[in-house]
Amino acid sequence: MSEDTKVAAERRTEFGKGFARRLRAAGKIPAVIYGHGTDPVHVALPGHQVSLIIRRANALLELDIEGTQELALVKDVQRDPVLQIIEHIDLLVVKKGEKVTIDIPVVVTGEAAPGTIVNLDATTISIEAEATHIPQNVEVSVEGLEEGAHITAADVVLPKGSTLITDGDVLIVAVSGEAAEEAPAEDAAEEAAAE
Repeated sequence: MSEDTKVAAERRTEFGKGFARRLRAAGKIPAVIYGHGTDPVHVALPGHQVSLIIRRANALLELDIEGTQELALVKDVQRDPVLQIIEHIDLLVVKKGEKVTIDIPVVVTGEAAPGTIVNLDATTISIEAEATHIPQNVEVSVEGLEEGAHITAADVVLPKGSTLITDGDVLIVAVSGEAAEEAPAEDAAEEAAAE
C-alpha cells in the first residue's frame, strides 16, 4: 500500500442532513464502512485527501479508525448533481489476499488503419482481482486494425492475477469505415459552395 492511500478516519455518532452538512462545511466527508458480516461503521473522512484518492477507479483506502486498521474499497460515491460536491461515500471492507469483483475502465491505444473510425462499445469490463492489486485500467490496442475488425472481452489481455467476469462475447471495440463514406458528402457540399 502506498502512503497516499493511508487515511485517518474519525468515528461519528451523529447522523442526519444537518450534521452531514456541518461535517462537509468542516472539510470532511461522511462515509459508512460495511462488509464481512460486520455492523456498519459510520466515519468522517478528510475531504481533500479522499477526493484526490477517489479520482482513480476502484480506489483502496488504508483506514486508521481511531487506532483500528481497516482496508476498504470505494464502492459508491454520492455527489451533489449540480455542485458535484461529494456528499457521502460507501466503503466495503476487504482483507489482504481477498478477491473482489470490480468494473475497470477500458483504454484504447494506437491508431487504426487510415479512413476508419474506432468505436468503443464498452467503456468498462468486470474482472475479479486481488483487493490489494486492482489494476487502474485495461488497454486495448487498435494499432493498424482494418475496417470490420472487432475486439471482444475475451480478446482483452488482463493483468496478471485477474479473471474476466464480463461475458467473453461482449463487444469492446469495433472498427468501421464511416470516415470514407462521409467524404463524398463533403465534396458535394464544397461543389455547391463553389457554384
